[in-house]
Amino acid sequence: MNDIERIHTPVMLERCIDLLAPALEAPGSVFVDATLGMGGHSRALLERFPNATLVGLDRDTDALAIAEERLAPFADRVHLVHTVYDGFADALDDLDIPEVHGVLFDLGVSSLQLDRAERGFAYSKDAPLDMRMDVTSGITAGEVIATYDEADLRRIFLDYGEEKLAARYARAIVRARAEKPIERSAELVSIIHDATPVAVQRNGHPAKRVFQALRIEVNEELEVLESAIPTALDTIAVGGRIVVLAYQSLEDRIVKRDLQRVSSSTAPVGLPIELPEHRPEFRLLVRGAELATDAEAERNPRAKPVRLRAAERLRRAS
Repeated sequence: MNDIERIHTPVMLERCIDLLAPALEAPGSVFVDATLGMGGHSRALLERFPNATLVGLDRDTDALAIAEERLAPFADRVHLVHTVYDGFADALDDLDIPEVHGVLFDLGVSSLQLDRAERGFAYSKDAPLDMRMDVTSGITAGEVIATYDEADLRRIFLDYGEEKLAARYARAIVRARAEKPIERSAELVSIIHDATPVAVQRNGHPAKRVFQALRIEVNEELEVLESAIPTALDTIAVGGRIVVLAYQSLEDRIVKRDLQRVSSSTAPVGLPIELPEHRPEFRLLVRGAELATDAEAERNPRAKPVRLRAAERLRRAS
């Protein structure tokens, strides 16, 4: 096992393959890995479905470089695109691909980003406060900490981290940065730790939700997702399928809402019969959100919080 396999075990891999299989077995099928990462899911899908072509999207240039190397044996069936996943439609237009048969989203921070300390994603490792998934553009977490006022810090900690102590942490950060700049993750962790009541510290690492909130803010993750899921659904051919892996409740709510919308009848209440144009465009493939098995969660800790949702297109809107 090489270094990449050691740090990157694809979550719910076999389940993703099983769900996408009926859509990818036909000649000429195209699937989009909207969060390519290091290509673990995509490599397995390319191996399993020799007739399928991949369009792999990622905003992280480091990940794209690794994925390109890992997917080299399938180069004639691979198109890699440096873009955030709300660039889904533009990427397909550029490749002259009108519709696709499979879509996979594996959301959140990747193993590569967590394990490279210099990226600043992990509260357990001291590093510059960066947290950008695309290091070529955008504001860093350090700039957020340095420039956002107390009200905005409180807002993102509450909205994106669901942090009950958001006000306390925002106040502590503003007070600390007035004395000296907060430039490293260990400095921020220390400030949060000192502002956390002892009783609360027993409930898990106090910086976890703050770091999640900063990462979401820096990368505009929720805004991007709210745009990307409807766009992806629009591109799926009849019989095509989408699978989404979400790791925190804010992401999962967006995915749940959009899949419920397209899998529900639009018939007005009280209509005696459902006309064809009111029938759902998609059907859900799993009941609610599916979890990883206990065995997988033990083997791969990243799988513990995952929530899998999936759907299949039944028809095109008339």
